[in-house]
Amino acid sequence: MGIFDALNTSVGGLQAQSFALQNISGNIANASTVGYKGINTSFEDLIPAALAVNKQVAGGVTAHAQQTITTQGTVSNSTVATNIAINGDGFFDVQKPTGITDNVPTFNGVTDYTRAGDFQVNAQGYLVNSAGYYLMGTAVDPKTGNALGSVPTVLQFNNNFVPAQATTTIQYAANLPTVPVTQASPNATQGSFVSKGGLNPADFSQNPEVLGTAPPAFGNSAVVGNQVIIGGTPITSGTALSTLPTSIAGKSITVDGHVIDFSSTVATSGSFSGAGPFTINVNDPTTGTPPGSTVGTLLGAIDTINGNTTNPSTISTTGTPGEITLNTGLANNLVITDNNSNAIFSQLGFSADPAATRTGGGGTGTGAVANSDLTTFDNESISGGAITVYNSAGTPVNVQLRWALVAPNTWNLFYQSNSTPTLPSDTTWTNVGQTFTFNSNGNLVSPTGGGITIPNLTVNNQQVGDVRLNIASGALSQFASTTGNATVGQITQNGFAAGQLQSVAINNSGLVVGTFSNGQNIDLASITLSHFNGTNYLQALDGQAYAATAESGPAIQGASGSIAGSSLEGSNTDIADEFTKLIVTQQAYSANTKVITTANDMVQSLLNVLR
Repeated sequence: MGIFDALNTSVGGLQAQSFALQNISGNIANASTVGYKGINTSFEDLIPAALAVNKQVAGGVTAHAQQTITTQGTVSNSTVATNIAINGDGFFDVQKPTGITDNVPTFNGVTDYTRAGDFQVNAQGYLVNSAGYYLMGTAVDPKTGNALGSVPTVLQFNNNFVPAQATTTIQYAANLPTVPVTQASPNATQGSFVSKGGLNPADFSQNPEVLGTAPPAFGNSAVVGNQVIIGGTPITSGTALSTLPTSIAGKSITVDGHVIDFSSTVATSGSFSGAGPFTINVNDPTTGTPPGSTVGTLLGAIDTINGNTTNPSTISTTGTPGEITLNTGLANNLVITDNNSNAIFSQLGFSADPAATRTGGGGTGTGAVANSDLTTFDNESISGGAITVYNSAGTPVNVQLRWALVAPNTWNLFYQSNSTPTLPSDTTWTNVGQTFTFNSNGNLVSPTGGGITIPNLTVNNQQVGDVRLNIASGALSQFASTTGNATVGQITQNGFAAGQLQSVAINNSGLVVGTFSNGQNIDLASITLSHFNGTNYLQALDGQAYAATAESGPAIQGASGSIAGSSLEGSNTDIADEFTKLIVTQQAYSANTKVITTANDMVQSLLNVLR
């Protein structure tokens, strides 16, 4: 190798360092470019052939580009909802238009790949990054959320319209109180089922319980008077009526429509049967003086007329002696009218005419509340929440719910089917057709299976159809509540009205989510990611994009990287590292020029020999 070979080698060195300088300058220039991947320079020596090893000389040099595509850039947050970044392996599938026809881009079908995720929606509804590449993905069925195919296409979201979806399910969760407080319960007869927050079918013209439900068995109710003391001693069942402070002879009472006269001249009526009137003598019928009939005689007469054979009315001898308890029994309600301005029963401890209503009864369940019973139903039930559902035409339908306790730990659920009834027989509330039963621990034991189906849900003539009321495990309970109200924890539904697309965003799952005018957020498309076996052998294109090559291999769908929404990946260029390489390159370039200068001096010296 001679002087001229040294000149040629130095020229090659200058070219190699110039190539490296070009890469360094490009890296520094793109230090702020979204998704840019720097290009390093690798050098390769060129060794001339030699017949013997000891004759081998250093050769020239050539430079090659070395991609850093697999090196991650820094991911930072973005305020643009359609900006996306990739953490890890993968590329966005993109295409670049070959032209514009009637303001619509045309494509040649060639897919390129990029990590520059600064996509925004343009006027035609395409997602385009700053380099002009159009994002690709697969469309998603707005109702099922499933991908429509597996081949990525250029995405466009322009005037998307979502049709109405009828409500088919309602998710419900609530706690029902162990002792509900209804409007009727505080003023109901003490000890009655209504006073315990329950619904009494006997108060209704038709039993609103579940359709076909057998009438509930009647139960006894009671009305209790105040303590009565005569002559310093509490009265007993043997206390003579003639000892009352004010004589009741010649007076009368009416028990369930049957009159009892009090007399001092005739014998006590024997059987208290038939229509009456019946007579009770106050004094001895023979002598006309005490002793005559007793308080116990009066209570027995009341029970006999009322048909009470199961729970005889009593006078307490313990606790509060002299306290009269009048029981309805199971046959009839008890209504007593003191025909003397309460002159009789005020002396027996009652401040008003005694009356008590049996529990239970009311006929077979009809599953509906008639308009004539609307006030009673409102007073004997509690609110269960409300929700707007949608029919197949997208019409909003307001569904009001109410719970009614129909037996201990047993509830019925109603929805308001007619908010503007006109006739007394019009149905206002409809039973959903299911009895809800809880155990003593407050857990739902019936129904099982996670919910029920409300058949043909219809409100104000707006038909929604069969709606599934979903109740997750433990979502419906019966625990004590200080307010006595139902506490609704969840009430949601899956229907919506028709809507027009207003905006799109891309989430961390790589889904393009559309926000519509009906308030719905619906998945519209899924962003696909591709990867390569030879990533660093991709061919770089303008705009931080790459094309597949024979060395990179074809694109493979389904990269392992993840998409970060509202984020951008920055350039992977390290300015400090580039400056260091810049110094090295500058020094190497200068050294090569020194070799050329030295070789030139040697040639000049050789030429001077000839002079």
